[in-house]
Amino acid sequence: MKTKHFVLLLLVLFYFDGRAQEFKLGKVSIAELEQKVHPKDTAAVAAILFKKGEDRFEYLSGEGFRVITEVSMRIKIYKKEGYDWSNYAVRFIPGSGSMKESVSFDNAVTYNLVGGKIEKTKLKSEGEFEEKLNRYWNRKKITMPNVKEGSIVEFSYRIVSNRIGTLREFYFQGSIPVNYAEYRTYIPEYFIYNTKMKGFISPKVVVEKNPKSIIINSKERSNGLVSKTEFSNDKIEYQETKTTYTAVNLPAMKEEAFVNNIDNYTSSVIQELSMTKYPNEAIKPYSTDWNAVVRTIYDDGDFGAELNKTGYFEDDLKAVVNGLASQDEIILAIFNHVKSIVKWNGYNGYSCIDGVKKAYKDKTGNVAEINLMLTAMLRTVGLKANPVLISTRANGISFFPNHSAFNYVIAAVETSEGLILLDATSKFSNPNVLPFRDLNWIGRLIRKDGTSEEVDLMPKKSSNNNVTMMYSIDATGKISGKLRHQRTDHRAMNFRSEIENIKEEDYLEKLENENKKIEIADYKRANEKDIKMPIVESCSFTGTNLCEIIGEKIYVNPLLFFTDEQNPFKQEVREYPIDYGFPFKDNYTINIDIPDGYRIEALPKSAIFNIENNIGDFKFIAQASEKDIQISVSHQINVSIVSSEYYSTLKDFYNALIAKETEKIILKKI
Repeated sequence: MKTKHFVLLLLVLFYFDGRAQEFKLGKVSIAELEQKVHPKDTAAVAAILFKKGEDRFEYLSGEGFRVITEVSMRIKIYKKEGYDWSNYAVRFIPGSGSMKESVSFDNAVTYNLVGGKIEKTKLKSEGEFEEKLNRYWNRKKITMPNVKEGSIVEFSYRIVSNRIGTLREFYFQGSIPVNYAEYRTYIPEYFIYNTKMKGFISPKVVVEKNPKSIIINSKERSNGLVSKTEFSNDKIEYQETKTTYTAVNLPAMKEEAFVNNIDNYTSSVIQELSMTKYPNEAIKPYSTDWNAVVRTIYDDGDFGAELNKTGYFEDDLKAVVNGLASQDEIILAIFNHVKSIVKWNGYNGYSCIDGVKKAYKDKTGNVAEINLMLTAMLRTVGLKANPVLISTRANGISFFPNHSAFNYVIAAVETSEGLILLDATSKFSNPNVLPFRDLNWIGRLIRKDGTSEEVDLMPKKSSNNNVTMMYSIDATGKISGKLRHQRTDHRAMNFRSEIENIKEEDYLEKLENENKKIEIADYKRANEKDIKMPIVESCSFTGTNLCEIIGEKIYVNPLLFFTDEQNPFKQEVREYPIDYGFPFKDNYTINIDIPDGYRIEALPKSAIFNIENNIGDFKFIAQASEKDIQISVSHQINVSIVSSEYYSTLKDFYNALIAKETEKIILKKI
């Protein structure tokens, strides 16, 4: 199944109740405070009673336009688990010039019902603070006072920003229900924005055009016989487009297994500047299509110019590839060289911060510095290498042509067999085995001539768990055995990352506790450092809690602690895709020795379940003799992403899988 077949922007027609209702801060009612549960979602821990936002442009003489964002919210707290909703934070860039932003909160009040009367508690200065997130972002946060079950909190905040290139994304939905949401934009005719609504609920949209004007003050110094300054005022009239988006009764977005990023499916409005058309000036395009977007990125001094620098590594590179003949050997050698020389500092981005030369010298850099350096080295040895812009899973999916769609860059080598994708920020990654954060549907490859093309980031090769267990059961119910667990590709990379900073004794203690208090001995790992190879664990184990004795019978799940016991899919309906990240297969080969004096009374029957269109299958094969039982189990999913139309099928598939895996072997005393 191909990624492009999944349509994120399936919009369900949303009918808005046009009966007017006024939503203002300070108008909290006793009925709202008395409400014990949300009328449409009784499990909700909190709800947004209303959320109103607007973006408008303000002209400053001598500086130009800036964007003022104002948002007001009223939130009802139903349960203690909803207390987090009485805290709110807004990120902003505290820089200067065209990037500068500021944030201020106002009208922050907590309401409680005390003795039948409304009690107000205003936010005090100690409840508001600012913190530095990283070198780019700060965050202003409020913690509302006197919050209890049943409280209502409300507040407003104002963002003043010189960043007119991208308007703040406005979310109509969240992880709790939203009763009413309204968003307005007031955009002068000089700015044309790409506007995209994402999610499965489409708000009602009303567009109006209104005349507006601004006064531009200017002064001019004359140098005649008597110098003087003359002041003038010019009135400029223009059209302003007011767009109002309204939505009511939006359900909570509920997290579930195998969701890429819930924000991808949450109803919101995204807007980025497409072009400007000032009076008496030529139209200036910004992000009209993907080629235009990537061309401006490539032409930026922190991208294309850095990619073209080579002198700082050429001598080292000759030694790295000396004596290597095959393309794969050369790619792997350069890839491993960059991984070993330059460590990732944790910063994303497709623009270099300090530059590739400094990163190489200091042995640390951001994503762009590391992977543009890698691309340059691959090009230097004659390979057809290009950068690929991507959006990480945490950043969301790129919905439409815009610069902020991307926050990361990797390298790609074009070969006769296809693209080889590389990300040197992870010490455990391999060619075409990218870190999980990179596996976000599609990226865009940029060539030197400024053209680009879509790149499928999702793996096609299966990443496997291969487990072999041999164990015996004694008459007391004690189980003793040996285990071998092999992981390949993404499964191996993820496991290496998980255990990197964990002491072996701590890891084994955790493993024992998570697997019904087994005792592990003779533990070994193979290929832990050789990341080209599958990583293998082996051990002996004993357990006294792995089976059940009732009367003269022993009951045991053949997969022991590998048994799947809960369906990962719990919702009745799911509108967004099932994103596994990569295809996989779990194989279990099990041999069980029957205790002396016992015979098999019941053995799970062999079974095979298939998901249509070759999405996946489950096989359970059981055979037995007088002395032992052989079980073979496989569970595989053949695609990275499954369309939501198969959700009920997948849910039934896992129900059947769990029912079979939890079916017990029954041994009866002779």
